[in-house]
Amino acid sequence: MKQISLSRQGPVWILRLSTNESAGGLDDDDLVALDAALDTVEAGSDNAALIVHGENPHTWCNGIDLPWLMTQDEVAHRRFISHLEELLLRLSLCNLPTIACLHGDCYAAGALLAFACDFRLMREDRARLCLSQVKLKMPYTPAMLAVLHQAAPAQAIWGMALTAHACLGAEALRLQLVDRIHPADRLFHHCLEFAEQMAQRHRATYSEIKHGLRAETRALWQRRRHGLETS
Repeated sequence: MKQISLSRQGPVWILRLSTNESAGGLDDDDLVALDAALDTVEAGSDNAALIVHGENPHTWCNGIDLPWLMTQDEVAHRRFISHLEELLLRLSLCNLPTIACLHGDCYAAGALLAFACDFRLMREDRARLCLSQVKLKMPYTPAMLAVLHQAAPAQAIWGMALTAHACLGAEALRLQLVDRIHPADRLFHHCLEFAEQMAQRHRATYSEIKHGLRAETRALWQRRRHGLETS
């Protein structure tokens, strides 16, 4: 993916996924950069919110950089997937409101990244949301499934995960995969407006409530932190 950057606008952190069409997937460097961004965001105690946005008008995140991953040996491959799982769990439990601003296509691990956020606002046309792992022959791990089940109705996840159907905004909203849809030229404005509202929530209280609602995800994260969960 490359060129991941973090900035702040008032009480709102903006994490940008800057991609181009030929390099839209996640690799080791991207996960390290995303972890570093979360280190900065989570270090504060003031009330704030986080938007995960992107610069490419067509692509939010197309998942893992598969050509790169195919060049890695088995140990590096396992290490990367484990790191991805930890990032998804960490984002799910991030100690402030998180909002995915889905302005472009969002596939496979990219969709998982979106589902790890608390809220998803999506472009109403052209952008697609797709759980395409079945086509990629990449089964979901327990951590990935925990992220999916915390975020959307079970029947919607069942259909998406087993068919790899790509949803446009209106269908994603109907299936409750996203919270709101907006025209492309107004999407970021609405995300910023919503983030500013959510940034007024008391951070510690919000985090405690989130962890309670996502108790299964939190338990899985804690087991991994203590070295009891390796899958």
